[in-house]
Amino acid sequence: MAETKKEEFKINGEDLIKKVKELIHEGNVRKITIRDKNGKDLIVLPLTIGLVGAVISPALAAIGAVAALVTECSIIVEREKPIRDITNKV
Repeated sequence: MAETKKEEFKINGEDLIKKVKELIHEGNVRKITIRDKNGKDLIVLPLTIGLVGAVISPALAAIGAVAALVTECSIIVEREKPIRDITNKV
């Protein structure tokens, strides 16, 4: 199993869908978690290689509903570390 690293972004609800779409298109993202300002997980979206639009559309609809309800939230992104990072760790 590949190693992962985590990043966190603070974002306004109105920019939530745009940012999630950007992250999905990057390709190396394995999981996206959306948390409210109190730290409660609202949505956990596991991403796999080959994820197609038909599968992600319902998740984006749910994210849109969350975006309408929250003013500020965090996006926690789990990314796969590049191979060079893993081999240089030894």
